[in-house]
Amino acid sequence: SSPICPALMDTQHSPKTALLVLDLQEGFVQLIKNNEGLISAVSNTIKSARIGKIPIIYVVCGLRKGYPDVSLNNQSMQRLLKSKLIDAQEPVYVYSQISPQPQDFIVTKRRASAFSGSDLDLVLRTLKVEHLILTGIATSGVVLSTVREAADKDYILTVLSDCCADLEDDVHDFLMKKIFPKQSTVKTSLEWITSYPEC
Repeated sequence: SSPICPALMDTQHSPKTALLVLDLQEGFVQLIKNNEGLISAVSNTIKSARIGKIPIIYVVCGLRKGYPDVSLNNQSMQRLLKSKLIDAQEPVYVYSQISPQPQDFIVTKRRASAFSGSDLDLVLRTLKVEHLILTGIATSGVVLSTVREAADKDYILTVLSDCCADLEDDVHDFLMKKIFPKQSTVKTSLEWITSYPEC
């Protein structure tokens, strides 16, 4: 059974904290080799957040038909189009084992950062969220871009290392050990679930 921290049910935490599930879409997850551990960690984290009544916000990358929102000047978005990993379609499908529930939020972004071209900041401000828990792929893509922008927006950040993945393991490790700790707290999912003093 997955570890569930009773302290997550404390209502003093839920209004100020939100769990972000970033770019965990069918096509992207399939790129990660041996992704079972990643999906298991994310699934347990989502279950704990639900029990603790912490808002869960799924952020997906979606583009308009014909791709009018993709500039020829944007190299990373052009590579994404050529990879055919993303289609101009609605809805964008989250990986089936961690799919959203009716009470969850789904935000569509247009660039690497979860904030770029989306209403994520509006949703967070409306919910009075101050602390973001980040999960997602790729570590060097949406996670890195979101950490940078969220820090500039004065959010408190926690990155769950085993709930993120990258095509290059050494890049993932470098970001977790050297870059993210400068602007966030880096923990494993189990450390986060059991981190409150009441546990």
